[in-house]
Amino acid sequence: MEVVYADAVRQALAEEMRRDPLVWVMGEDLTTSHGSTSADQYKGLVDEFGPKRVVNTPIAESTIMGAGVGAAIAGTRPIADLRQVDFGLCAMDELVNQAAKIRYMFGGQTRVPLVIRQMMGTRAGLAAQHCLSNEAWFVHTPGLIVVCPATPADGRGLLKSAIRCNDPVVFLEHKELWQSKGEITPDMPDVIPLGKAQITRTGRDLTIVAWSKMSRMAVVAAAEMAQSGIEAEVIDLRTLWPWDRECVLRSVAKTGRLLVAQESVQVAGLAGEIAMSVLEHLPTGLLKCPVKRLGAPRIPVGYSPPLEAEYRVTERHVLQAARDMFQQS
Repeated sequence: MEVVYADAVRQALAEEMRRDPLVWVMGEDLTTSHGSTSADQYKGLVDEFGPKRVVNTPIAESTIMGAGVGAAIAGTRPIADLRQVDFGLCAMDELVNQAAKIRYMFGGQTRVPLVIRQMMGTRAGLAAQHCLSNEAWFVHTPGLIVVCPATPADGRGLLKSAIRCNDPVVFLEHKELWQSKGEITPDMPDVIPLGKAQITRTGRDLTIVAWSKMSRMAVVAAAEMAQSGIEAEVIDLRTLWPWDRECVLRSVAKTGRLLVAQESVQVAGLAGEIAMSVLEHLPTGLLKCPVKRLGAPRIPVGYSPPLEAEYRVTERHVLQAARDMFQQS
């Protein structure tokens, strides 16, 4: 059955709230007609669960995170919706210095089962302060699990795993994927384990590693490559920390080529970490050409369409990068 991403994650949240009365959600304007994510992601939930489990908050991200950390320590399982990841910067102290460190600082005597939902990624016309993709910041922070689903099925299954996790999970959803559609069939897992990548297209000539919207673009680019005889294998990481290094290593050992594609700024990004890990752990001589990474230039996202287009990483960039790799072989 074809399902809209926003509907899949809303259904997953409702099912978890029915399963566990300790699960609740808070954020700005959750009970308005369009919800906090502009995609009706909380529509109807307050009618079913009431205002004590679907809680509207002031426009104060640090307050939302602080309340979430305290509520998690006290024994509940809160979901803190910070809306744009750009706005989440206002809550970085509570997230990085409190939620991420409490388990370590208290010697494991307490845990922080908290989900932090944030919108990420570029969307047409939203400009520099509403298009941040800073997943690398969270991956760099010890104590945080980082999830980045790309499909309705993954959004559903990974949100359930995130809610059931006993550690803080940063749950990043690309705003241009909310209205995207994908298949959810009865044989698909209801809960997807954290830390497990998915091979979304098999191939023998090139491994492409991506996540979020870029993983879907990579599949489109791989299909076009196939027309010229290049069979690319596409890996959607799904969880960025811990990321599935073994899956990536197995694939690159088979294909001999690695391209890592991210939408976020290339400088100091996760693509570099993945590329270096492959170089460190694969036996010398298996690679047929240098590893390549793709990412956005180190500039703010422009408001005008030409400037925004200069920032975006697209299927065309993936195709060109792949062709360059075969010319180097």
